[in-house]
Amino acid sequence: MLRVVVLGAAAGGGVPQWNCGCPVCRAARTEHPELQSTQASIAVSADGRHWFLINASPDLRQQLIATPQLHPAPGQLRHSPIAGVILTNGEIDAVAGLLSMREGWPFTIYAHSKVLAILATNSIFNVLGEKNVRRQPIEEDETFEPALPDGTPSGIEVLPFAVAGKSAWYLEGKAHPAGDTGVGDTLGLRIGDKATGKFFYFLAACAGVSDELKSRIAGAPLVFFDGTVWRDDELIVAGLGTKTGQGMGHIAMSGESGAITALASLDIDRKVFLHINNSNPALLHDSAERKTAERAGWQIPADGTEFTL
Repeated sequence: MLRVVVLGAAAGGGVPQWNCGCPVCRAARTEHPELQSTQASIAVSADGRHWFLINASPDLRQQLIATPQLHPAPGQLRHSPIAGVILTNGEIDAVAGLLSMREGWPFTIYAHSKVLAILATNSIFNVLGEKNVRRQPIEEDETFEPALPDGTPSGIEVLPFAVAGKSAWYLEGKAHPAGDTGVGDTLGLRIGDKATGKFFYFLAACAGVSDELKSRIAGAPLVFFDGTVWRDDELIVAGLGTKTGQGMGHIAMSGESGAITALASLDIDRKVFLHINNSNPALLHDSAERKTAERAGWQIPADGTEFTL
């Protein structure tokens, strides 16, 4: 049985963002604390004892404290059920939490070579010493089975694949540590249980839905999908920024080419938005945008929501 826990559902900055006074952040600080959310990450397990993180958000320490499934086993001085971290991109949202895992517990980082190159060229990540933390390259369209700390198979099968996106914003205008050719900066994942055949898809960053992607995820029992903005020019209209969703490498929820329309006819059983920016009005439970998303069959999860397959 696959178990999936949403550690955080928000985009960069979380909800509320530390320096933001938008309607969502104001509400989250005051009369609606239930809107508070940490930055996007999930944890997945096939046996309920060993877990793999999908991305390590800057809020990871807070998320681990709030998630009993990821606490050390009773009676052990040093222990963690976390066996590995699978990175889908090199954004701060996805990698900064690795620095909260520097206390000497063995685990493996799985990431595309382009993302591993980013870690390798930033010496701060050297606190994750090679003695305990292996760095395992993964490739698009090549299935792998992450291992448990003792080297035994985890029972989880992961297929990475390229999706529309872009490299980390802090590399804009700079040479990529791994070179600027080829894919690998933004991956989607198909994650399955080898014993049961159950599976789901994880796409927390996606700039567009191609026919190939539609064919891949059609009929899936569960899809976590990029929900950063409601409309492409959301940050500009709200006076919160100068970039569009597309400019940041993210598809909008709404619109003719948005996620809701693009995935509407794919017969996906459960559709869940993740990586939702604090500017997105769909976060507000009584908003027209939230009602539109829910009528279309989408769920916006709270931190700690668990799914089983």
